[in-house]
Amino acid sequence: MRNNPTVAIVDDDESVRDTTKDLLDSAGLSAATFDSAQSFLQSKGTCAIRCLIADMRMPGMTGLELHSRLAAAGTPIPTVLITAYPDELARARALKTGVICFLAKPFSAEDLLACIETALRERDPA
Repeated sequence: MRNNPTVAIVDDDESVRDTTKDLLDSAGLSAATFDSAQSFLQSKGTCAIRCLIADMRMPGMTGLELHSRLAAAGTPIPTVLITAYPDELARARALKTGVICFLAKPFSAEDLLACIETALRERDPA
């Protein structure tokens, strides 16, 4: 994957953040972790983020709300939503808003990395 793009992981579950970051590190990707959508939005480096992995259900703002807010602000980031509560209606709604992938936890490393690769291609077409 090209020149080490940064992927943001936004999840209120610390173990999910840590294991996902370890996976991305082992795949040669740079990852930044955030425990909430608010902490992500308040961070200074959001313009360097090439892909966003966000939990669908978090206190405060959901991953889908975060995706929509970034798009409405004119700073869309290709987004992969992850959830422990897969719901076909929520999946369809998310994909309709432009979310790249909607993965149920536990997801496979291969599925997540394929979604990130798709997101990075969308963000930076060759």
